[in-house]
Amino acid sequence: MSRTAGAGRVRVVVTGIGLRTSAGNSLDDAFDAVLAAKSAAAIVDRLIERDAPVPIGCQVPPFAMEADVSRRELRQVDRPTALALCAAADALREAALPEGLPADRVGVHLGTGIGGLSLMENTALDYGDAPLRMPVHTVPATMANAAAARVALRYGFHGSCLTYCTACASGTTAIGEAARRVRYGELDAVVTGGYDAAITHVLVGGFARMRALSTRVDDPEHASRPFDAGRDGFVIGEGAALFVLERREAALARGARVLGEIAGYASNSDAHHIVAPGPDGVAAAACMAAAIADAGLTPRDIGQISAHGTSTRLNDDAEATAIHRCFAGQAPPVTAVKGVSGHLIGGSGALEAAIALRCAERLVVPPVANLTASDVADRIDVVAGTPRYVTRAPVLSNSFGFGGQNSCLVLTPAG
Repeated sequence: MSRTAGAGRVRVVVTGIGLRTSAGNSLDDAFDAVLAAKSAAAIVDRLIERDAPVPIGCQVPPFAMEADVSRRELRQVDRPTALALCAAADALREAALPEGLPADRVGVHLGTGIGGLSLMENTALDYGDAPLRMPVHTVPATMANAAAARVALRYGFHGSCLTYCTACASGTTAIGEAARRVRYGELDAVVTGGYDAAITHVLVGGFARMRALSTRVDDPEHASRPFDAGRDGFVIGEGAALFVLERREAALARGARVLGEIAGYASNSDAHHIVAPGPDGVAAAACMAAAIADAGLTPRDIGQISAHGTSTRLNDDAEATAIHRCFAGQAPPVTAVKGVSGHLIGGSGALEAAIALRCAERLVVPPVANLTASDVADRIDVVAGTPRYVTRAPVLSNSFGFGGQNSCLVLTPAG
């Protein structure tokens, strides 16, 4: 390594992770599903009922929301906010922040790609001809910052409460920006991550109209196939993945279990097209390089890459080119979680960062689900078939979104 990652500055560690995702409702379950390359994609009944053009999705498996969100509160929030609240509860339980921590030193920074669109859609369909009968909580439930506000309200956190919207990079952006607040001493701890529930009639119709979705309706389990030569689009997912970040010194002083470190972060823009990535990968490669440099590392120090890997032809091809460019043709093994989880939109990057940390800890790179023949093998080493075991090293996690939004994290395992 060029030098110790994070040397000479405040180091930011993860002390809690909570998940409510299509891959599993805990990090253990989600990691096992990704390691087994077991896809969560299936036919979604409510999409069938509304005659959606592509009725495939990756849904969060049923669980008792009432354990973390009261029935009264469930009537006041939409599904993505409820998922975020449950994930936050798990993350905070694991972190066990000290009671004496000043409330104005704890913040909430969350990312979402679509906000309350699902509830807006249902409300418009149910009450469009009778607006005065709409539920009284319609506006506070559908506002884009509802989840962050609800987490802060529940726990009495008075630090900065921010919502980031950088399309499919939103969760990664939120984590990176939250880590900066801790690094620069503005906050002692932050609840951060991403969430979305995008399996809606409008989103499915819109993405289908763009020909962005896989149409393998007769074989949904094999529909999401990042970097595979036969990929024909992504599968919409849903979920929330939240972290608790804090200063390393404070975490160690109170005996907290450190799960890993947010060592580097960067974001930039392709400025190429509103939905298509820059095909030359120049901006995406620069974003990766900047995140690695922010961690005090060089590309040779990275042991594996968690790719954005949407399973769309243009995006996977552009990302492979960007990785090849950043690593000068010497990229480490690459995996992609969306083959299992589908595309969680704003929640994807946060889920992938959580899985990436676990992979770095277990010294393993999971195989990409449904990858049989890669058409990018000339540029990157995508893991297929069985897990690849590697030596201990930092991991790079990529997220790229509509509007040319690029965000990358470098994460290091605990210890």
